[in-house]
Amino acid sequence: MHIAIGCDHRGLNLKQSIIKLITQMEHSYEDLGCYTADSVDYPDIAKKVAERVARGDFERGILICDTGIGMSIAANKVKGIRAALCHDAFSTRRARQHNDANILCLGTGEAQDTVREIIEVFLTSKFEGGRHLRRLNKIRAIEG
Repeated sequence: MHIAIGCDHRGLNLKQSIIKLITQMEHSYEDLGCYTADSVDYPDIAKKVAERVARGDFERGILICDTGIGMSIAANKVKGIRAALCHDAFSTRRARQHNDANILCLGTGEAQDTVREIIEVFLTSKFEGGRHLRRLNKIRAIEG
């Protein structure tokens, strides 16, 4: 799987850990920023990752900021994006199975063992379709 990953300055350390996990899982990735601890505006990174995922350049995306909330809000402004802020394996699994989430948003406070499990679930869980497809189509209709 080809994954877009991005973070703001607060998410830099967690992003580096996630890149190692992605590599260990034998997925490819592209790091779309940021690259230093210098302050950046998270909406710029969220937009870059979300547009590339929506365009089909990547199958999934991962965004990290202090809480994950800002990245989630910003990414979800891009048509075709279903960014989910997840804190555990259960919410991550449901985000994929029921909502076909294509971007995972994380906050920097997640414990390292939890992050590994969340990433594994996000990259392996499948959209179930069925009644969830009907609901997903209603979400798409809201986008216009």
